Amino acid sequence: MFQDIAAALLADAPELRGKLLPNASMSELTWLRVGGPAQVLFKPADEEDLAYFLARCPADIPVMAVGVGSNLLVRDGGVPGVVIRLGRGFNDIEPLDGARIRVGAAVPDVRLAQAAAQAGIAKLAFYRGIPGTVGGALRMNAGAHGGETKDVLVQARAVDRSGAVHVYDNAGMGFTYRHCGVPDDQIFTRAVFEGVPGDPAEIEREMQGVAEYREANQPIKSRTGGSTFKNPPGKSAWRLIDEAGCRGFRVGGAHMSEMHCNFLINDQNATATDIETLGETVRKRVFEKTGIMLDWEIKRIGVPAPTSAALAAAE
Repeated sequence: MFQDIAAALLADAPELRGKLLPNASMSELTWLRVGGPAQVLFKPADEEDLAYFLARCPADIPVMAVGVGSNLLVRDGGVPGVVIRLGRGFNDIEPLDGARIRVGAAVPDVRLAQAAAQAGIAKLAFYRGIPGTVGGALRMNAGAHGGETKDVLVQARAVDRSGAVHVYDNAGMGFTYRHCGVPDDQIFTRAVFEGVPGDPAEIEREMQGVAEYREANQPIKSRTGGSTFKNPPGKSAWRLIDEAGCRGFRVGGAHMSEMHCNFLINDQNATATDIETLGETVRKRVFEKTGIMLDWEIKRIGVPAPTSAALAAAE
């Protein structure tokens, strides 16, 4: 448990409309279902409320945003500072002229794909295969099935630590593979995407194909964080893991999937330490076998659980 700082934060922002929750469980908010609490979990009412809070949050308190936790590993010691989770005030979806669609950052990627299909906007069906939110897709240039966020983004809005709102065009996002160049302390709130006119029924069929591929080739019904490691240039991470003999490899309550060995699975009440140790061991074995060091695609946040020695010293 962390020191409760929620009351002090609220005193500095008395007109806050969102919720500040001290020592809020993070394991319930992630697909891996592990990890300690957030010192404070903040659920802003809307972009204005988010900007109001950030402008008044002391600069020495760490702040980070999370989505639905689909590619997130929270360490067992929890997350000091403020974790921001966008909700209803960031769920708007509005089709626009010119085969464009404007969506809030909390909209799940699958809903973006579905709304685009209903509006007859093609080229966004690949989002059907991405288990996250629009905010996460912007932050990591999410992609699947031949499409990437950089291919369809027109504009994105973000709020910085001072509460100022920034608007980025596609070039200003600084997209590279599974990365964008917008400073990490800025929180995306909304985006506009552009496809091309298409037949809704044909787009639906394409989305169905994406869904069937995922179900047949990925362990989507397990406690997983999606792809664990990024693909190195010209290589497939799963193939390197397989060549290193790590398909099915286990540490504690977690193992690398037999179906798709770039997915790690929490199948026996693993701790975050189990999962991170598993990933780091796989990275080491792949490097020893191939000379390639895999980079994590799953985002790891927070601090490790304190050791018993540290607890004894604290007491």
